[in-house]
Amino acid sequence: MNKNSNIYQISYASILVIAVGAILALVYMALKDRQDMNIADDTRKQILSSIRVQAPEGVTIEDTFNKYITDELRVDIQGNITEKGKGVAFGVDMKNFVKEKDATNKKYPVFVAKANDGTVKYVFPMYGAGLWGPIWGYVSVNDDGKTIYGANFSHQGETPGLGARISEADFQNKFQGKTLYNNNEFKSIEIVKKGQKGTTGGECIDAISGATITSRGVSSMMQDCLTPYDAFLKKLQSETAK
Repeated sequence: MNKNSNIYQISYASILVIAVGAILALVYMALKDRQDMNIADDTRKQILSSIRVQAPEGVTIEDTFNKYITDELRVDIQGNITEKGKGVAFGVDMKNFVKEKDATNKKYPVFVAKANDGTVKYVFPMYGAGLWGPIWGYVSVNDDGKTIYGANFSHQGETPGLGARISEADFQNKFQGKTLYNNNEFKSIEIVKKGQKGTTGGECIDAISGATITSRGVSSMMQDCLTPYDAFLKKLQSETAK
């Protein structure tokens, strides 16, 4: 065959593309389980961070997660537990979950955790939008049903040194001890420019300098994703009062 002919060059290129594609497909299939495990461990790490726990040296993230996360729940808008057991909350894809419009029939995920001091915490997952892409996070609440114990936020593509700082401890630690209620009415945490006052009646946190849109994204994400838990949180408050 004439190696300078169009037919030869097209055939050679086609075979090369098919061969490379097949190799990449095999590599993907071989590594998929490991990739899925890494993604799951990263999620577990973020959830544990919201209750101020890190996997000790020599202990896997999964084992640490199973030690501190004692139960998983799904609750309805009335605060009733509809499902419980391992995986019922972890298996929720928050990206698609937040897109569901029928709040009445949605079943919201909750992680039940035991902190290092033995107290019970409730962890709520969130998903929203930043400046350049999605942001997400986990907020843990004390068993009083209103006080934030810890928070963890992550992002896909926020600007390093600006919006990306939502994933840093200096920002996340500001949420500790903040309350989600004012006069028995749910009031999410509002993130505002330093020196400004909030408009919702809730507690405020200073926005990240130079990252106003990302800060607002976190504020909106918390408002949108935590509001549906109002009835569940009030039931916790009632149990604490007893």
